[in-house]
Amino acid sequence: MALPLSVLATDSAGDVAHLIETALTPVFLLSGVGTLLNLFNTRSARVSDQIEKATDLLDDELNKSGRKNLNKHIRRLRYRIMVLDVSIMFGGIAGAATCGAAFVLFLGSVRDASIALWLVGLFGAALLATVAALAAFIGDCFLSWTSLRTDGPLPKSVRQSAKNI
Repeated sequence: MALPLSVLATDSAGDVAHLIETALTPVFLLSGVGTLLNLFNTRSARVSDQIEKATDLLDDELNKSGRKNLNKHIRRLRYRIMVLDVSIMFGGIAGAATCGAAFVLFLGSVRDASIALWLVGLFGAALLATVAALAAFIGDCFLSWTSLRTDGPLPKSVRQSAKNI
């Protein structure tokens, strides 16, 4: 089946340029979402490494106070992982909705169909999912900052091993 290039051939160069210009908006959003997903995944990996190290240290910690602090630290790190997973999920939804918006835009131009409702819905969903991903990321930041202020000093072995992460 041949592509209906006759539709594009009858359009003026300005119409085609406008189509390409309009299609770039979702591409820029997709680039930003990809960068955010990279940030979320990197941060999640670092927190996972901290959980692993703190769990190993928990086995070695002998005094009760140190074990209590380590358990509290591990619990907060697990909350952070959960919040970062939510950020990654919403980032993925934002990326998928952005790709859907770009696809609908091109499909509508080739088939000469009314796509306004689909386009607004998908692009709106992409923006909302991006906002939700950033809100969840801010939640992780608050958990991180709160642990620095309220947990008190961790045992020396934890502080020493954190430098190696």
